Parts: sequence; structure tokens; C-alpha cells
Amino acid sequence: MAGQTPWQTVGPYFHYGLAWKGGADLIEVGADLGARMDLIPEGHYVLNPNTTPRGKVTGESIEISGVVYDADGAPVTDAMIEIWQANSAGRYADPQDDRADLPLDQGFIGFGRSSTDQNGVYRFRTVKPGRAPGPGNGLQAPHIAVGVQARGVIKRLCTRLYFADEASNAEDPILALVPEDRRATLIATPVPGGYRLDIRLQGADETVFFDV
Repeated sequence: MAGQTPWQTVGPYFHYGLAWKGGADLIEVGADLGARMDLIPEGHYVLNPNTTPRGKVTGESIEISGVVYDADGAPVTDAMIEIWQANSAGRYADPQDDRADLPLDQGFIGFGRSSTDQNGVYRFRTVKPGRAPGPGNGLQAPHIAVGVQARGVIKRLCTRLYFADEASNAEDPILALVPEDRRATLIATPVPGGYRLDIRLQGADETVFFDV
């Protein structure tokens, strides 16, 4: 017998196979954020971004960034981060969100993908979301849904990003489900031009991930 088949991790391929150029910029067409263009040979890039003008996007423009760390505290250079969020009025670009009383920005789809770079950094350009409905018809605090895929991650990890300067965090029904001593792993802190939230896949201060 030849022995046991060697163990292998999943990937890495998310960071260059699924992210596209401009895919991490939710408010501007033609921006470079998203794909790791340094990993793609010249002439091989086929995930062409949509260059059609999206239309006006209202609200406060912000940049979301952070570093993805593994269990040993080393940056993960081959992760892919996805975000999904409401617009500045708290309305989603989703047919099921039929709240006609709230404005719907035609130029804002609320979804994006970002590869981590050679330093493990992800980066998005977007707008600060408004308060969307939650359980019991109450309002949630402004937040962004975050998905993480990386080597060794068999199932996509799901978490949330909240904003440290939002008083409504104290009444958010989802954040209230998280033990108080671990909520900080979901709170993005203000930095010049936006907010920063590091994501830790395991180890000390591991990010809270949700079952979905």
C-alpha cells in the first residue's frame, strides 16, 4: 500500500479567482479596489468590471479596512472578504425589501468583494449604512454583514461589522446576543477616512462568527 493520502487545505484560490477589479468599491465605477491584480498575468484578467455609470449614491462615504489574522497572529494573504449592507437610508437593494417610503439608490447594490493583499489587508469603499429593520420590527444598529473565505476554511465564516461611534449599538438585538466581553471583535474603530476592523480567524480575541 502507498500509505495515507497527504492532508491538504482548501485553496488558496478565493483571493484571485473570485474577486474582481473594482469589486470592493461600492460607490465608484472603475476603481482598482478588489482583485489582486499583481497575481494575474497581463492579458489573463477576464473579470471585467461593469463600466456603466451606476448613478448617484447618497450618504457618508467611508473606507472600511482591516487585517485578517490566522491562529498564530500572522496575516492571511490569500483571504477573500465579502460585504452586504443597506444603503444610507437603511434600505437594501433587494426585491424583498419593499419599503417604498425609503429612498433606493439606483447606483448602490450594497455588495462587494475584496482580496487581502500581501500584508493581509482588505479594503472597501462604501457608504455608512442606515438602520435596517430587525427582529420584532425594531431597528438594528447600522452594520455591515461580512463573509470570510480563506485557506483551510471549508465553510464561509459569517460575522458583522458595527461602528464604535453609534449609540444605537446598545439596543441592537443581534449584538445583544453576543457576550459582552466579546462584542469588541465586531466593533470597527474610527480611523482617518473611515473605520478599521481586524478579523481574527482563531486564537486570542477570535472574531465572533455566526451560524447561518
